[in-house]
Amino acid sequence: MSVADGGADLVVVNGRVLTMDDDNPAAEAIAVKDGAIIAIGSRASIEDLKGPATKIVDAQGGSVLPGFIEAHMHLFGGAAELDNLHLAGVHGFEALRDAIQDFAAKRPDARLLIGAGVDYAILPEPVTRHDLDRIIPDRPFAMSASDHHTMWANTKALEEAGLLHGRQIRQGNEIVMGADGLAAGELRESEAFGPVLDHYGASRARLGLEGAEPDPYPSEKELAADRDLMHRGLEWCAKHGITSIQNMDGNLYQLDLLAGLEKEGRLLCRTKIPFHFKNFMKLDMLEKASRMAASYNSEWLSSGMVKLFYDGVLDSWTAVMVDDYADRPGWRGEPLFSPEHFAEVAVEADRRGLQIAVHSIGDGAVRAVLDGYQAALKKNGRRDSRHRVEHIEVITASDVPRFAELGVLASMQPAHPPGALNFPLEPTISRIGRDKWPLSYAWRTLKNAGARVVFASDWPVSPVDPILSIQAAVMRKPWAEGMPDQSFSLQEAIEGYTVEGAYAEFNEHRKGRLKTGYLADIVVLSPDIEATAPEALHTVHPVTTICGGKITYQA
Repeated sequence: MSVADGGADLVVVNGRVLTMDDDNPAAEAIAVKDGAIIAIGSRASIEDLKGPATKIVDAQGGSVLPGFIEAHMHLFGGAAELDNLHLAGVHGFEALRDAIQDFAAKRPDARLLIGAGVDYAILPEPVTRHDLDRIIPDRPFAMSASDHHTMWANTKALEEAGLLHGRQIRQGNEIVMGADGLAAGELRESEAFGPVLDHYGASRARLGLEGAEPDPYPSEKELAADRDLMHRGLEWCAKHGITSIQNMDGNLYQLDLLAGLEKEGRLLCRTKIPFHFKNFMKLDMLEKASRMAASYNSEWLSSGMVKLFYDGVLDSWTAVMVDDYADRPGWRGEPLFSPEHFAEVAVEADRRGLQIAVHSIGDGAVRAVLDGYQAALKKNGRRDSRHRVEHIEVITASDVPRFAELGVLASMQPAHPPGALNFPLEPTISRIGRDKWPLSYAWRTLKNAGARVVFASDWPVSPVDPILSIQAAVMRKPWAEGMPDQSFSLQEAIEGYTVEGAYAEFNEHRKGRLKTGYLADIVVLSPDIEATAPEALHTVHPVTTICGGKITYQA
């Protein structure tokens, strides 16, 4: 025992340690003290560091990896949705009816019944309020698409929320109207469905998506409930081997909630919270983002990022395209910012030294965001900004090399391509059109062109489990003969959840690898992930998660 004062705090032994460190790629055991890795090597060398109080984690031959870094998720919303009716994989009227009626029977007092995870093709024809009225006419019901950009509501919910006769909303949002002059039941984007959630006091799941603080400020009791909800989300993440989160909706309130959890010893994952900038805000609102960055800058809780939405999603024709949608001639989607307005925001946020992350799904949105980053570089000079484009579901060939040229990160979700995990092929591939398939969800194309590609789930859009996303990346198949192969090797996919995640938050010197001096953020898997066939990867599970040297999950 050579570590002063009683040896290591914790050792992980008997593992297949995959360090993600090129200088020392594999080992058998790790020793941890004071929240950091103090040694990594053979079992014998690490066992020498044990003291009388050392905690021993026996990996039993399973893989030992750096803790997963979830680079794009919605923590509060994901936690809030754990209690919703989960409709992923449900298809056909009878299955939908049975699921809703069973859920409703168990919740006689719920003001609004909410379903989540709906496929756009859940019914053979587009869902209307009349379909939902046939299932549940007498209680307010709404259900959201898995991408959270569309909701469908029954007549009772629309009427009580004041939307049945439509309402004036800003561009990029739509209350779909029926031939009878009344709302058809489909609500596209947050300004369309927000009033339903607000009316029933069910908008907590969207906390932070608006950038504003809760008004009125929550009571002590509500604060405690919100902290508990956040904690539940963190527990869910720790259970899936996650040790760091880059949240994608944010305000000061969420940082304060997490700071409260840290005081209580309940902050289970390191968390980065952005400031959410909306298109109606004035540029001086970025002062708040700067204040958040200055106030929260620790290895456990940080800010320093601005998140924006440039467009919507493909399935509701709200993603912004360079050309017309293949199945809707004359329509390219409406941006939430004009290119000029976005460039102004990018220049100012960049001038303040803030990192920028923009939801950009269509190739038109991706181009406009890259143009904005180019404007910032031209005006402010080149710096290590690591600005990000989130999702990049379609891109043009001419924009591919710009990621490497501008030093912009491609933040992508292996679970999102239709057919990869929980999303069906239709209607998405018909919206995109065959001509654009080769450059859709083009991780490999971007990586080969020198882009840094970071992986995430976008939970609750997709399951938070990194191993499912890693499997989706490894198992990715082209949609048709002759299309490029966009799949990743197992090593590359794991890098997307470790090394690249650390780089995305300027922490590659402290995390993302298992290395002496790095943070003791570790996940122990069962069995050995490298010895598992690709089609069986979903059977691999975390058995122990360690963050900052403390066990945050034990199976």
